[in-house]
Amino acid sequence: MDRDVALLLIALALAVIAAVFDVRQRRIPNRLTYPGIVLGLVLRGVLFGWKGLGGAVEGLLLAGGVMLLFYAVRAMGAGDVKLMAAVGSLVGPGHAVVVLLATAICGGVMAIGYAVYRGQMLATVRNVASVLRFHAWAGLQAHPELNLDNPTALRMPYGLAIAAGTLYALLLMWWR
Repeated sequence: MDRDVALLLIALALAVIAAVFDVRQRRIPNRLTYPGIVLGLVLRGVLFGWKGLGGAVEGLLLAGGVMLLFYAVRAMGAGDVKLMAAVGSLVGPGHAVVVLLATAICGGVMAIGYAVYRGQMLATVRNVASVLRFHAWAGLQAHPELNLDNPTALRMPYGLAIAAGTLYALLLMWWR
């Protein structure tokens, strides 16, 4: 088995376990994400040497950094950021880009489905427009009402989207 495929399989296993926690408990535990980050650093270092270790750090910073921007505006939980950083450390920067893009698409589709299921599609569209206007005007800061601190806001377990994005990256690699 190719080393990159093996690392993507490990990342997928980690993301699926995290998704189960996220769906059941609405949180992704540190006891899962921190060892995942360390595992990515160690495995890429052992399998690919110093270049692999550097790739693990790059993947961690890229994937975690993108998600950190959403955390900064309170649109994403810290567990999601740490999970994506762990996945990035396992898959490296090249596959991290694919996982990030696939996760964003899966997350968007899931959010639409969730809003339709909850009967709040029109309110969700209005909220997205409000958030976009706010960030265009105020920059990188939390919206005063539409953020994770608002107890009335719809919350979706984003660990599912991360698992789906990781699965997509794995399937894409197998089909090539």
